[in-house]
Amino acid sequence: MLESATSAPLQMGGGDFLYWALIFFVLAIVAAAVGARGVAGISMEIARIFVLIFIILAIVALLL
Repeated sequence: MLESATSAPLQMGGGDFLYWALIFFVLAIVAAAVGARGVAGISMEIARIFVLIFIILAIVALLL
């Protein structure tokens, strides 16, 4: 009856990107605190990519 109102295929797993971005951000902060600048830089880049993917998916989900 109201199947279209209850199904949201684009929203499945969208929050995972934000979760992993936060994990990599915390990893980067900890790595920077102990002086591992290479690990901190890579972690920040991965976190940035995950945040961008999350934002793109959120915009697409809001438009559809």
